[in-house]
Amino acid sequence: MSSVSASFRDLRAEGMTRGEIDRAVRAGHLLRARRDTYLPAGVSAPVLRAVQHGGRLDCLSLLDERGVFAHDVGCLHVQFDRDASRLPVRGSDVRGHWRSSAARPRATHAPIIEALVQSAACQPPRSLIASLDSAWNRGLIDEADLSEIFRALPRRFRRLRRLVDPSAESGPETLVRLMLRGLGLRWRAQVKIAHVGRVDFVVEGWLIIECDSKAHHASWEAQREDRRRDRAAAAAGYVTLRLIAEEILYKPEVVRAAIAGLKPRLRR
Repeated sequence: MSSVSASFRDLRAEGMTRGEIDRAVRAGHLLRARRDTYLPAGVSAPVLRAVQHGGRLDCLSLLDERGVFAHDVGCLHVQFDRDASRLPVRGSDVRGHWRSSAARPRATHAPIIEALVQSAACQPPRSLIASLDSAWNRGLIDEADLSEIFRALPRRFRRLRRLVDPSAESGPETLVRLMLRGLGLRWRAQVKIAHVGRVDFVVEGWLIIECDSKAHHASWEAQREDRRRDRAAAAAGYVTLRLIAEEILYKPEVVRAAIAGLKPRLRR
């Protein structure tokens, strides 16, 4: 995937003739995104649309494309330079973010640090923590980048920095961790248990919490393995609570109530 678009002059400088450029466009090997702006055929649909609108992929849309957790991406998020002009009309499914950027000229993506900072305005604070966890876990940012991000965020967000944890392997895991913290419970994350394997959380020493998603638990084979693990955990003295990612994301009050209902027994 190319990270920059090319102009006609750029393509000519690479040795392509006018005829070769036209044939490449007709054959679908090159995409003419807008006037004097070309992209390789392999770019994603969100990148193509962002460039067609005269900007670059940004915010939640960029995070989602990079495999970073983003809460409810919804519309296409596009970054526009402050002095951008002659832009096409945007529909209600496009959210523009106007700012100066450190992106290279003709870049198709905003820098990941800028996208994370911008995402603070487009998702709840807990989801921002999940995005930061995810980006750090995937190696897209490091601790120095995290410092830069929090310097760029409004002061009210700075208290969130101590909650960021790169060991989290998914957004739902981060959200459950924050629930456990809010309930005053003790937990360990990514715990290996003999004959069970690695589990998402062990709470107060005996409750296993697993955050299940359709992507990894939909097949019958996967469900059989889940039940084998639960049986082995029970034999070792653990109780397992399986949470559904969709409810963690969109019905957090239901999930929190389920954990809170166990709290009296957990703290015995």
